[in-house]
Amino acid sequence: MYAIIEVGAKQYRVKQGDVIEVEKLSPESDGDITFDKVLLVAKDEQIEVGRPYLKDAKVTAEVIGQFKAKKVVSFKYRRRKSSHWKKGHRQQLTRLKIKGIEI
Repeated sequence: MYAIIEVGAKQYRVKQGDVIEVEKLSPESDGDITFDKVLLVAKDEQIEVGRPYLKDAKVTAEVIGQFKAKKVVSFKYRRRKSSHWKKGHRQQLTRLKIKGIEI
């Protein structure tokens, strides 16, 4: 059994026991979180698709921790102009463990 959920502006395919990394959730979200924006649930051969979301479908997850991703470096260079820029960015992420899917 798996589900496709929407967290922020991204969609994730999850099943029970999965560990996923999503963009940082609010700091007061410690413990368990319930996602009600479920787009699809598949169980064996039966698939339920929402328009856009399924009513009464929920995915519960446990917050494992918050951390920063690997640094991404952006470098822009203009030849013969003595001009260059270097910028770095580390995205803040939240690690979740999926506890269950309810229909």
